[in-house]
Amino acid sequence: MKWNHNFKLVNDYKTYRIYESDDNIVRIDFFKSIFRVVIYKKDAYLFPTFSVSPGDTKPSEFGRDRLDQSGLDPIKMDENIRIDDIDIKIDLKNFRISYYKGDKLLFADRDILSYNFDNEFGNGSYHYLTRMENEKIFGLGDKTGDIDKSLRYFKLETSDSMGFNAKSSDPLYKQVPFYICKNDVGSYGIYYDTYSNGEMDFGREINNYYPPYKYAHFEEDSLVYYVIFGDVKSILSRFMYMTGKTNLPPKWSFKYTASTMSYTDANDTENKLNEFLKLLKKYKIDCGGFYLSSGYTEMDGKRYVFHWNKDKIKSPTKLSNKFLKNGIHFLPNVKPAFLTSHPLYERIAKRGFFLHYKDGSPALFPFWGGVASYLDFTNIDAYKFWSECVKNNLVEKGYESIWNDNNEYDIRDENVYANGFGHEIKARLIRPLFPLLMSRASFDAVDNNKRIMSVSRSGCTGITRTSQTWTGDNYTSFSDFRENHKMLMTLSLSGFILTGQDIGGFYGPSPSKELFLRWIQYGLFTPRFTLHSWKEGVEPTMPWLYQDLMPSVKKLFNFRKELVPYLYSEANRSIEEYEPLVSPLFLKYPSYNTESDYFMCGSSILVCPVFDEGINKITVDLPPQDNWFYNDEIISGNITLKAPLKGLPVFFIKASSIIPLDKRNTEFNIYTFNNNSFIYKYYDDEGTTNNYRTIKVDCLDDEIIVSGIRENETVVLHDNKNRRLVIK
Repeated sequence: MKWNHNFKLVNDYKTYRIYESDDNIVRIDFFKSIFRVVIYKKDAYLFPTFSVSPGDTKPSEFGRDRLDQSGLDPIKMDENIRIDDIDIKIDLKNFRISYYKGDKLLFADRDILSYNFDNEFGNGSYHYLTRMENEKIFGLGDKTGDIDKSLRYFKLETSDSMGFNAKSSDPLYKQVPFYICKNDVGSYGIYYDTYSNGEMDFGREINNYYPPYKYAHFEEDSLVYYVIFGDVKSILSRFMYMTGKTNLPPKWSFKYTASTMSYTDANDTENKLNEFLKLLKKYKIDCGGFYLSSGYTEMDGKRYVFHWNKDKIKSPTKLSNKFLKNGIHFLPNVKPAFLTSHPLYERIAKRGFFLHYKDGSPALFPFWGGVASYLDFTNIDAYKFWSECVKNNLVEKGYESIWNDNNEYDIRDENVYANGFGHEIKARLIRPLFPLLMSRASFDAVDNNKRIMSVSRSGCTGITRTSQTWTGDNYTSFSDFRENHKMLMTLSLSGFILTGQDIGGFYGPSPSKELFLRWIQYGLFTPRFTLHSWKEGVEPTMPWLYQDLMPSVKKLFNFRKELVPYLYSEANRSIEEYEPLVSPLFLKYPSYNTESDYFMCGSSILVCPVFDEGINKITVDLPPQDNWFYNDEIISGNITLKAPLKGLPVFFIKASSIIPLDKRNTEFNIYTFNNNSFIYKYYDDEGTTNNYRTIKVDCLDDEIIVSGIRENETVVLHDNKNRRLVIK
């Protein structure tokens, strides 16, 4: 029935209702602060979700039923639908939903027809919504450009995008169909629980037959989406809870983690790695990890995952042990595609572990200078095979932290199929699920009692339960530097806690001396502190790239080492409280400019980086809701400060906070203001447990009383009244 679908209520189960019209079924679910809509054909199969996993639950190896209500606090509803302070109205003709806050429309499905019930809009699923004047859009993963995505158009798919333009390139590495919309009435979040390719238009398209609208379109015919209510911060936290708890890596991962393709691409890889250790000692740089690029798997000029090139690294176990004795953990690069010339290829093909054509033969794709087949992680036996390979070839040799790379699964052919856990499915419909499952299979190869650092370049919502990620193979320029910052903020607003960049840029020219120092200054306050590059014909971007800058570089790297206890404690807090570790200021201070260069690192540090060439001063409008320390002085209002190239960047410490630092012993810097009391959860394990203790501060008229400090620890008091310090 084109353009005229009349629905009727067929079942009311109080926590959800089912409506039908012709061949279409609509199910609506009621949760605390969340409203779910499911639209599908009566004979449709809903592929399971691996992204919705409330709290710290983990979906089974076969995923979670997309209609499952567990962990989402279902609530009973009477005839009227009201969630929080939002009244929800349903028009049964064409099933249009409107959301009101008081007597004002927050948003609604578009007039006339909003869903693709009978292919009125073509193939796949569509969702058209109202677009309000002055609304702002945040989220969508690693998307480029301004933090506010309104009036823009984006593809939703994964792509290997080396040297991308951080202002305009699209798509990139991740598929995250979640956004938060803020308008004059309030805010709401929408998450589309799908792995299919799609597009999101926030106002680029205009059609005279409709009032202003935005829309989402996906290749999958069924549509499952969640509407989340609250302010921007609470919506983000609820989304993060709904999609599962972020995996906390060990403490060493917050140190400098080194990387360069040039070492493993060279014929004398082991010599270069040994020289790296010598240079660390020479310059007294503390390093926690080293990303081992795929050159270690090279054979006849190609990359063969799980193969060790013994001409480059004679004994992988001895090399790992040597680095571990120096406190450095390797993260070996693994790729999910097997070249047809790979020694294991025929064995894998015979077992049916590859993505395949309808006749069962392996599907073929161009990959790293050859032709390869992708492993099918929706085949449970292939999944286990991968875990066994990771365990036997890497973990048992001392390589427990895995770098899952080149896992965008660039599948365009509709004739390529995946096992789908026993329910065969077109592989292109679940592309971003493969890197999630790959990362989980790699993660499963390690003893579950150990905490590891796992990294994945590609992925979708839910990838953070095993792996952290980064902005990918970025380009080296001042303009890309600033845009990379916006990408990082966008990732944070999409539920990613542990993120960062390739400091100095991965691809392109060498960074100038000025850009090199500015990017390191910035990176000090991001979870991932990694210099990584592939720059053909020029020196790799390493700490000692410019010898004359080493005094400044050493000072910056030493500060990062000192900051690790703060970053580690704040990462724990962020994970437990479901909020970003780094975030744009407006997330905490809603009236602040959404496009500001400045950002929060944890709960207490306001960072003011320099993104422009030739600038040595910055002007900061400090949020008046809190008091701020700068060089032991309380500063407020709009101020201009020097931002020297050589030295630490400009940053402020929020009053009533504690900053633990790693110096000769643990040093607690306590910033007080007037009379109050506050506490701080300090995670003081060695990065293998979640143990914490509480530091309490009581600010009285004449003294500051601090409890929870141990004998071998130091307290440094920063107090606006010069009160006496008392440690109990």
